[in-house]
Amino acid sequence: MDRTGMITMSMRELERLKAIQMVADGLLMPWRAAERLGISRRQVERLTNRYRSEGAAGLISRKRERCSNHQLPAGLADHALAIIRERYADFGPTFACEKLRESHGLTLAA
Repeated sequence: MDRTGMITMSMRELERLKAIQMVADGLLMPWRAAERLGISRRQVERLTNRYRSEGAAGLISRKRERCSNHQLPAGLADHALAIIRERYADFGPTFACEKLRESHGLTLAA
């Protein structure tokens, strides 16, 4: 907790910080914090341990600034949209996706 600097938190993360601080200070029971935050008591304990070791920065979402696991390869969406605009402009989304898979070998959805 010797790091200094500015961190950005969402309102949800700020509420989480307040509750976890209270648990760490012994002012709030973990099960009560779990109820308040809508998470499990075990998750409250994990967050409290991370708060004690890393400070407020430890409560920031680990998913921040990362690409989605379900992101399409670069350029694939643009290529698919170009084909749809050229040949399948009047198709619905499901039918257009099926046509792209059948006729062009482009798989956009599982």
